[in-house]
Amino acid sequence: MIADTQLNPAAVELGTFFPQPPDVVWRALTEPDLLQQWLLRPTGFATTVGTRFRFTTPDSSIDEIICQVLAAHPREQLTYTWTYPRADYPTHWTVDWTLRPQGRGTRLLLTQTGFDIEDRRQRMARNAVERSWKRLVLPRLGAVIHH
Repeated sequence: MIADTQLNPAAVELGTFFPQPPDVVWRALTEPDLLQQWLLRPTGFATTVGTRFRFTTPDSSIDEIICQVLAAHPREQLTYTWTYPRADYPTHWTVDWTLRPQGRGTRLLLTQTGFDIEDRRQRMARNAVERSWKRLVLPRLGAVIHH
């Protein structure tokens, strides 16, 4: 019997496969020097639940993203909040990375929640975020992992 799984239309849910094992993918998600290469520069980041940290975006008018680690299970899951406090329309999202061994590689699922798709601006933001993860960020993550 096939399970009936339905994606949440208010969430960004993207899966990808890397031929490297979970420990290699985990390092790219959690080591500040590697994170900076594909996402943003973290300040104060640690994989400890409750850790508050910031991502800085020097090339953006929104120069700071405030985050807090909600879950950290090495080589399995990393979840944190993602807040733009200074945006015209402040955002409060949750980003979750789930890693699953698959053969000799890793299946990575990215889920970003917190969008109110009843609101036109939030719906547009959700679609823009999904495109950004798909076209820019995940390919850069792949390049760091493959390097």
